[in-house]
Amino acid sequence: MNISPLEFRTAAAAVGLTEEQSQRLWSRLLAGARSPNKPRFDAANVAYYLGALITIGAMGWFMSKAWDGLGGPGLFGVATAYAVGFLIAGRHLWNRSLRVPGGLLLTVAVCMVPLATYGLERWTGYWPKGDPGSYARFHPYIHGSWIVMEAATIAAGLAALRFWRFPFLTAPIAYALWYLSMDLTEAFLGHAYSNWNERAFVTMVFGAAMLAATYAVDLLGRTEDFTFWGYLFGLMSFWGGLSSMESHSELSKAVYGLVNLGLIFCSLALRRRAFLVFGSLGLFGYLGHLAYRVFQDSTLFPFVLSLAGIGVIYLGLQYQKHRDRIEARFRSRVLPVIRSFVPARVLAE
Repeated sequence: MNISPLEFRTAAAAVGLTEEQSQRLWSRLLAGARSPNKPRFDAANVAYYLGALITIGAMGWFMSKAWDGLGGPGLFGVATAYAVGFLIAGRHLWNRSLRVPGGLLLTVAVCMVPLATYGLERWTGYWPKGDPGSYARFHPYIHGSWIVMEAATIAAGLAALRFWRFPFLTAPIAYALWYLSMDLTEAFLGHAYSNWNERAFVTMVFGAAMLAATYAVDLLGRTEDFTFWGYLFGLMSFWGGLSSMESHSELSKAVYGLVNLGLIFCSLALRRRAFLVFGSLGLFGYLGHLAYRVFQDSTLFPFVLSLAGIGVIYLGLQYQKHRDRIEARFRSRVLPVIRSFVPARVLAE
């Protein structure tokens, strides 16, 4: 919530606070907002996160086949040295109350685990489902032998969370879980996915499961927000799998549009913009399908659609006009029934 100093002083006076009390309270709120441990969008935090992502990418996504020349012992040694170095540095910064850069370095340490595990497997020659090839294939290709690397990453991330309560540590856990869902399926099938829809379906089911698990965590009402990355990766997996499935049925495409509309409503219920972004993309994609495929020869469709858009705007205006009455009725009649299904952070807003 964004509140100007004037609005704050007006509200303070309305509840009976003196000028001195309101000033002290405002100063206290500003001090909390400027805390170095509070995530916010400024140059320092952008630099922290950008540097962490570049480092993770350098030792993961952007590694070339040239690294294979180091062999298993070399890869294991380099990754372990990086992980230990980042762990020590991150713990040092964390203990000095620099929790954002410290937590990011700890996250980078966790992200070294797949490479270290790969090096160890290459060194020992142990592969659950045969040699998967170069480490550069880890991100673009599905293979049953990646599961040990992914399981080790999840375990390392959970262990780190046990000691350092930093929400971004959930990102490599969610990422590894996403990969694990696809690689485990390939391992159980005993062969590669037979078609694209099979892969998309597995991805969609995993995304739905991750969203459900993240929602369950959200209901626990933790002080730190550990659900952002779970929702984001869950949506990427669920929406990506759903949107990638090929179907020539107009009924299934209509259901797709309704699901995306449901995601938009979830963004309101959970106060998560990610649901709005993915839902809007899917809904616009479905409307584009209607415009360019189903009603491509209709001159009325754009007018009907524009009227629907105007109707949505009108409903928004009516809600804005009668907000207090609508929300009062909602809190008195609906909220007591659904309170146990609404995260505490939403009720507090």
